[in-house]
Amino acid sequence: MEKTSPLLFTGSDWNFDDLARVYEAIREIAVNDLRLDFYPNQIEVISSEQMLDAYSSIGMPLMYQHWSFGKHFLHEANLYRRGRLGLAYELVINSNPCITYLMEENTMALQTLVIAHASFGHNHFFKNNYLFQQWTDAGAILAYMEFAKSYIARCEERYGPSAVEAVLDAAHALMPQAVFRYRRRPRLSVEREQARIRERLEHEERTFSDLWRTLPQAAETKAPRGTENDQSERQQAIEYPEENLLYFLEKYSPVLKSWQREILRIVRVIAQYFYPQRQTKVMNEGCATFVHYTIMNSLYDKGMIGEGSMLEVLQNHSNVVFQPGYDDPRYSGLNPYTLGFNMMRDIQRICSHPTAEDRDWFPDFAGNGDWRGTLLDAWANHRDESFIRQFLSPALIREMRLFALREDASDPYYEVTAIHDERGYERIRSRLADSYDVGVNQPDIQAVDADLKGDRKLRLRHTVRNGGTLIEDSRDQTLRYVQRLWGHEVSLAGVDAVTGRTLYEVSTRNLSDKP
Repeated sequence: MEKTSPLLFTGSDWNFDDLARVYEAIREIAVNDLRLDFYPNQIEVISSEQMLDAYSSIGMPLMYQHWSFGKHFLHEANLYRRGRLGLAYELVINSNPCITYLMEENTMALQTLVIAHASFGHNHFFKNNYLFQQWTDAGAILAYMEFAKSYIARCEERYGPSAVEAVLDAAHALMPQAVFRYRRRPRLSVEREQARIRERLEHEERTFSDLWRTLPQAAETKAPRGTENDQSERQQAIEYPEENLLYFLEKYSPVLKSWQREILRIVRVIAQYFYPQRQTKVMNEGCATFVHYTIMNSLYDKGMIGEGSMLEVLQNHSNVVFQPGYDDPRYSGLNPYTLGFNMMRDIQRICSHPTAEDRDWFPDFAGNGDWRGTLLDAWANHRDESFIRQFLSPALIREMRLFALREDASDPYYEVTAIHDERGYERIRSRLADSYDVGVNQPDIQAVDADLKGDRKLRLRHTVRNGGTLIEDSRDQTLRYVQRLWGHEVSLAGVDAVTGRTLYEVSTRNLSDKP
């Protein structure tokens, strides 16, 4: 009788039967060994051009049209064709079911790695991390994106592409300032969104009468109902300060029409959807990399993939976690894949084979023998900043040769402020954690006053920390976008977070007309 090979696949070519067989083998390890909990998976194979298209539209399978997406597509396509840009092996969508896109050019070994990485590693993190549970609705996002795409397309047909593009340009410029950092976003519902749009249109129809256009505009003529009264009510309803600028403009702008307000809402919902990913880059990629590394080694140990395939997997894994030195021309900071993967491997070591130093630093889990439970708890309850602050060990600091520097623009030299000693480890860990704190590194710009009854001037305040002011050109251009949405003068004051002293103040009234 012919002997059946225990290998899941042979050779580099793939087919759908091989993918199905590999998926089931990976799923068994993910569930029974790693104890992962994930959304149902939907795996699709796409071409390199489709992958570039997904890149350009912020990684969503459904997206409205905007000129910036085409610009990004052409730029990245040219780099890819010239061999100066490598495409990601996969793209994964935080949805339910979780959608994973595989490149059709991938070899079978690489498809196996990608399924383990995205369909189980990222998928588990999306479903279980507290930030994603609080701020995203994986079951509704695709339906909402379909609604957003069709709504903006209808606006283009009715009001013209130029009018819609002008609103989107301004909204995209404000996307980083379009999130609630401390308030939980309500659950998405396409039915609720459509009902709310109908209510807005019905309100406009009730409060509008064409007869007002025929009346003489004498000074004593009262304004139509729904203008001054509405502005007065809005003024009383405003709560200051407001950190979500697109939300503020959507609710209180004196000039925006209902369809323009709805576009602002669409853009800020998308910005909020990606907010947890901005806070968990190290953990998310580290989790997926650790999962694929563990699963692929388990498949090899069981004799289910051959040595040639495992060498290819290790080569691609090494490329993913490669960390250039600080003096390497390719250096652009710490690789999040490297830092996350190394920390999770280090947690596995501390749980299984701790040193005396590990027991001093991590008495809660050092030597507990349950690295799976420790990692599952960390993946569920931390973001990058807190994960680094609580789990980065002195051993890994030494291994990665991390140290802290102080930089002063007026000083020609750097000062090393933390080295590998007891106090230095704490300082390095704290400084590194701070660098991943979105609240610290993102400019804190809030709406602090808007006089809807008077000159209608909108006042914004930038709380300046550690002397970090805004780049003037981009600041001024963004203020013009705010003025476009507000319809009246907008000012921005930079205030020192410690002293309260005003460092600068700029107004759209005084800005030049240059683009």
